[in-house]
Amino acid sequence: MNQTINNLLTSQLDTWEMAHDNYAALSQVQIKELDVNGIPYKVQFNPARIVSSGAKVDTQSIKRRKCFLCPANLPPIQKGIPFEGHYNILVNPFPIFPRHLTIPEVAHVDQRIACRFKDMLALAHTLKDYTIFYNGPKCGASAPDHAHFQAGNKGFMPIEKDWRAQVAGKVIDYGEATLRWLNDAPRTTLVIESPRMKDATALFDAIYHSLEIKPGDDEPMMNVLAWYEDGKWIVCVFPRDKHRPACYTAEGDANLLSSPASVDLGGVFITPVEKDFLKITATDVARILSEVCLSAEEFRKVRERIRGGRKDSENDLDLKSN
Repeated sequence: MNQTINNLLTSQLDTWEMAHDNYAALSQVQIKELDVNGIPYKVQFNPARIVSSGAKVDTQSIKRRKCFLCPANLPPIQKGIPFEGHYNILVNPFPIFPRHLTIPEVAHVDQRIACRFKDMLALAHTLKDYTIFYNGPKCGASAPDHAHFQAGNKGFMPIEKDWRAQVAGKVIDYGEATLRWLNDAPRTTLVIESPRMKDATALFDAIYHSLEIKPGDDEPMMNVLAWYEDGKWIVCVFPRDKHRPACYTAEGDANLLSSPASVDLGGVFITPVEKDFLKITATDVARILSEVCLSAEEFRKVRERIRGGRKDSENDLDLKSN
């Protein structure tokens, strides 16, 4: 499958001018490194990502536009690869990664993770060269009305290689799976490690049901990364408190067009505007993370709820904490 996808990417860049130009532009992308409370981050100046960072995702704007992930609305030149009968693996024409995929559900259904987490793990297992990511409907998804995942080159985000050095402790075990939390404030990160899909899913369900659902929302706010290595799934879950930081709508010098999603929380902040790239500092990144992620106290409460084995009618777990 990985070779099939590479062939798709090659073909699309040969025939699709917009995609070709945007991938070629990646060679000119500027990057700088920041140390945020001892945690490594990168900042990428990527003008093409204004399409996502600046996307209007309010209800009325969504209703007014055609869904760009529905098969009927894709450009005729855009081709895909079917996955498990109801997903379509596409080349993302506005890349962050040298290989960047969008993987929408064929049907037009809302962006939700609870019923699709196993699909995410299946994608990670099949696409072993990629890290799969999920942006919640109010956590960076530019198409909150159409269920989809994205994928990019494995190893691109700092957290993929650094997370073990940031482990603060274990939350719980379930079967052969372990849930840990990281000491990486102001980011709030939970990490599942498991060789079994069933056990990883059980721990994800425990996280999901420990998080509050805000009024008017249908699921807890979160971003999720998943990859498969050495016979195990690694899943990073970032619980969220807010969609966009105050600087997103601020005026004058205080304005900074940052709409954090999974890649940002994975350690690569995307800035589509050059002035923002030039001025953003580690202090800015820390402030943005502190606004959109849970507070330290709320994160502690989430871990306690997980340890307490919060149960629901579909998921009665025997969770063991240390």
